[in-house]
Amino acid sequence: MGFRLGVDVGGTFTDVLLVDEETGTSYRTKTASTPQDQSVGVLGGIRKVCRDAGVEMSAIDQVLHGTTVATNAILEGRGARVGLVTTEGFRQVLQIARSYVPGGLAGWIIWPKPEPLARLEHTVEVRERIAADGTIVSDLDEERARESLRLLAGAGIEALTISLINSYANGDHEKRMASLAAEELPGVPISLSSRVLPEMREYERTVTTVANGYVQPEVARYVRSLDGALTAGGVTAPLSILRSDGGLTRAEKAAANPVSLLLSGPAGGVTGAAWFAEQVGVRDFLTFDMGGTSTDVALVLDGRPRVGRETTVGDLTVRATSVDVRTVGAGGGSIAHVPELTKALRVGPRSAGAVPGPAAYDQGGVEPTVTDANVVLGYLPEELAGGEIALNVESARKAVRTIADAIGLPGVEAAAAGIIDIVNENMFGALRLVSTQQGFDPRDFALVAFGGAGPLHANALGRLTGSWPVIVPPSPGVLCAYGDATTCVRDESARTMVRRFSTLDDGELREALAELADTAAERLVTEGVPRDEHTVTYMVDVRYHGQGFEIPITLAPESVTGGDLLADLGAAFDAEHKRLFSFLLGNEREVINLRVTVSGPRPDVARENLPAGTGDPSGALIRETEIWVSGAPSTARVYDRARLLAGDVVPGPAIVIEMDSTTLILPDHAATVHDSGSLLIRPVEDR
Repeated sequence: MGFRLGVDVGGTFTDVLLVDEETGTSYRTKTASTPQDQSVGVLGGIRKVCRDAGVEMSAIDQVLHGTTVATNAILEGRGARVGLVTTEGFRQVLQIARSYVPGGLAGWIIWPKPEPLARLEHTVEVRERIAADGTIVSDLDEERARESLRLLAGAGIEALTISLINSYANGDHEKRMASLAAEELPGVPISLSSRVLPEMREYERTVTTVANGYVQPEVARYVRSLDGALTAGGVTAPLSILRSDGGLTRAEKAAANPVSLLLSGPAGGVTGAAWFAEQVGVRDFLTFDMGGTSTDVALVLDGRPRVGRETTVGDLTVRATSVDVRTVGAGGGSIAHVPELTKALRVGPRSAGAVPGPAAYDQGGVEPTVTDANVVLGYLPEELAGGEIALNVESARKAVRTIADAIGLPGVEAAAAGIIDIVNENMFGALRLVSTQQGFDPRDFALVAFGGAGPLHANALGRLTGSWPVIVPPSPGVLCAYGDATTCVRDESARTMVRRFSTLDDGELREALAELADTAAERLVTEGVPRDEHTVTYMVDVRYHGQGFEIPITLAPESVTGGDLLADLGAAFDAEHKRLFSFLLGNEREVINLRVTVSGPRPDVARENLPAGTGDPSGALIRETEIWVSGAPSTARVYDRARLLAGDVVPGPAIVIEMDSTTLILPDHAATVHDSGSLLIRPVEDR
């Protein structure tokens, strides 16, 4: 047993967590993110946490990393110049897309259509045709294919995507095109749609593969840079990257398939939340991750995060398995403003980020942010991130006073409270997207709050949603890094299989799923995970015949290995369709896609247990402070979380501070300290 290192890079901070696998003891640190080269901040954080723990960097056994490199490349338009090869007649597949315009009937008038990641002038056609059943209708015209590739070479493309019609059924032509491209475009990375997304629907397959090519050079450069920096720093452990679905993959595989990393960062938080919620005996919960720039929310049912088939980043939506995370532009750095036209207070989505940051940071920021409002209300201590950032109360008050003046409020505290109320409502709306809109009542779930700013707003969000208890895990500010360090290796195989239930039998479906499982298992074996340690998850996309969309259904392993497979699949589909839409149709059911995920074992990381207390938290009391809550000044007690013991009950109003986060407990609520270290906040009458 040795040390596992989890690293999560956010828009404002880089979180690093070092875990002793044998004792469960953890060491954590936060450093400022370095957007110009994320590996600089990562390596600085690793050095700092190893120094704090008294551990040599060479003692680290595994480096597990959640990254936003792929996400940022999309959002900031910093990807590669992509060339696209399509079948003749399909050159405008990205321009036509699904002919969907957001908004009302006249939405197209004001909608600026996003530019495709592969421009039309960098898109070429080749003569070939494969039928939907995989048979070859027309052979690939290799001479014309070479001419097309030479045109792309002259355009200076930096990545190549090959997406031919029906290649999900037969990828031979794409593979041959890749061979020709290797000769005509040496050194240019190539993405094949038959490998990236071997599923039907040419637009979704093409846009996903183009996105893969767009971010591939950037991710590959980052992985090489970080791996080299780790090696130079004395870390010999292998580097693994967190996928959007919450599983890990080796760095070299991540660089080859970076479209699977677009939600790598948020997935780590959900995984870490599941780890701690399990320790307090909670299986159904909402997650609430509030950082400096944005807030990510998700729903976990029976201990498993809900997984979606689409990943959306900015204006781009691709088909890639990911934890169903919804994001809103509400973070500690979100800027409050009053538009001249409406004179109504707004918060976000624009953020002060790490530079210049909130006004309270005294780094050049002058606009009022959520962090400044929390400072004005007295909720934050004088220092953040273990002393890395000092807060200037007067600068915060000066910034928030501009809001009070703009809307005619008599006091700066009232303006600060308004900023907090609005940002809380914004985040409540996001939580409704993953609960109420999906057919779940948030009152049936707990709420796990984390991120640097999450625990400050957690109690208020619990009151809005009715989700109790509100769980604040230990080290909430670095929980994403904890998720990176406590998740498992994972791989996935998929294929399209369009068959009505009446034309399919249990044996054929079982055989197809077994083939996919074997393919994914082989890849996991190459990463050093023996087959007897594999856990297999089966998913089938099902719809009514004639329906324009399908619903992913997870099958129980016992249904696949034995039993009435199609009957179980049909019953599960009916139940999910009824939950989502409240009705069923009489149409025949139809299988569309098959997917199998194979996971390795979860790491055997020991759990830290707090010593038992008496229920009285006075031993952790630091001081009393004046805060503004419920529209009036009040006296709150400030506690040091590191000195709280299991069973201690902290009544509100109170503030619990620690290195990486601050928890606010409102009046008429109390937090009980669980022996795992989590704070469980409930209304006083519910305790």
